[in-house]
Amino acid sequence: MSKEKMPVTAAIRVLRAAGAAYTEHPYDYEEKGGTAVSARELGVDEHSVVKTLVMEDDLKKPLIVLMHGDREVSTKELARAIGARNVAPCSPEGAHRHSGYTVGGISPFGTRHPMSIYMEGTILDLPKIYINGGRRGFLVGISPSDLVKILSPTAVRVAI
Repeated sequence: MSKEKMPVTAAIRVLRAAGAAYTEHPYDYEEKGGTAVSARELGVDEHSVVKTLVMEDDLKKPLIVLMHGDREVSTKELARAIGARNVAPCSPEGAHRHSGYTVGGISPFGTRHPMSIYMEGTILDLPKIYINGGRRGFLVGISPSDLVKILSPTAVRVAI
């Protein structure tokens, strides 16, 4: 992607409006490649690539979980942390309906509907993270502190 063709997504509009310092990182998206592909394409540690997961609790209330690319979410621990009976991933259709983004391009910035956001606490230990910019094959690099200023996520310890 050349500089002139960089996407201006809802996520980018939110970052610009917040005055956040961020870098744009397009890469060749691979279906089902996940964070391993984006980390490889950008030449960064997969631990610093943060995935945006849309889930819902037992009352079908949607929520976002931000997790290290090389870790999974313990839905049992997450449910316990947020006071729900259980938590499960949304279907791709549900994730699109709640976020306005396509799976593989879901960003926590500029979602269609406001949702509670939970973030693995150790993300704050990283100097820079790479998170989806609102389109498949497009990450933004941002400091965790800027992410916290913009999204006000609740820190949790639910990684496995």
